[in-house]
Amino acid sequence: MNEQDPVELLMDAINSHDPQRVADCFTPDYRAEVPHRPAEGFTGNERVLANWKAIYSRLPDIRAKVLRRATAGPEFWAEFEYVGTGPDGATVVLGGPAIIWARDGRIARSRFYLAPVPAPEPAPTGG
Repeated sequence: MNEQDPVELLMDAINSHDPQRVADCFTPDYRAEVPHRPAEGFTGNERVLANWKAIYSRLPDIRAKVLRRATAGPEFWAEFEYVGTGPDGATVVLGGPAIIWARDGRIARSRFYLAPVPAPEPAPTGG
């Protein structure tokens, strides 16, 4: 069987704006680690569901993409970029790397280093 790439499945799920589809990309015992903010770590795909419901409520047009990646067996290293419009109309950009371990085609563990990054400056108009 040709198993689909869990990182691509996650990107497709996030861009579908369906929080349940996002949560389904993770195992029930999924473990999220956030090394630079340890209190934000958690276990379980139910928390993934709750997190993505909150994200979509704040950034309803969020789009995700992988900028770079490397794979070694069940381990994936990827640089992610998320862009959306915040409640105040400003562009919100989150980015950074994540290390992801897959099991049975789903994400079982991750170490996320995502953080806000400055939004690109609008191009000058006129002359």
